[in-house]
Amino acid sequence: MNRRKGNLLVVVAWGMGFWHSIALLLMVLRLPFCGPNQIDHYICDVKPLLKLVCKDIHVVSILVIANSGMVVVVIFLVLVASYLLILYHLRTRSSAGRRKALSTCSSHVTVVVLFFVPCIYTYVLPAGSENKDKEISVFYTVVAPMLKSLIYTLRNMEMKIAMQKVWARMSHR
Repeated sequence: MNRRKGNLLVVVAWGMGFWHSIALLLMVLRLPFCGPNQIDHYICDVKPLLKLVCKDIHVVSILVIANSGMVVVVIFLVLVASYLLILYHLRTRSSAGRRKALSTCSSHVTVVVLFFVPCIYTYVLPAGSENKDKEISVFYTVVAPMLKSLIYTLRNMEMKIAMQKVWARMSHR
């Protein structure tokens, strides 16, 4: 990885995010809304917004799944492919190097799964279907980021030593 590749990844991520947002915005701007102007959700997202539309949203729902769902699934698959590539290249390393890399990868994979699995569940199902979007969104907007900090903190050696001391004191009581 060098600066040029890093900059390219940032530009691609921002560009894809921008065009993804523009596509959803243009889709929603043309829809007729009626009834209460309150979204029954924690965040203003496209799927809960579609529940306020006055006409049949079957086609729009498919477009949202194609746009949002596919973006989430593709990003997840790219991440999985990168981890498989890392595992493939680890076969030539020493056991200590493999252990260190696998320790780092395991925390990354845990964080990725905690975030992407609920997102995939939310964005792959149609907007009209009765699912737990509201509850699941709390998981990927609140719980996953909170656990992410905890997971990465537990990798810190100083934190591991402090936790061992706390557990030792608790076990002696």
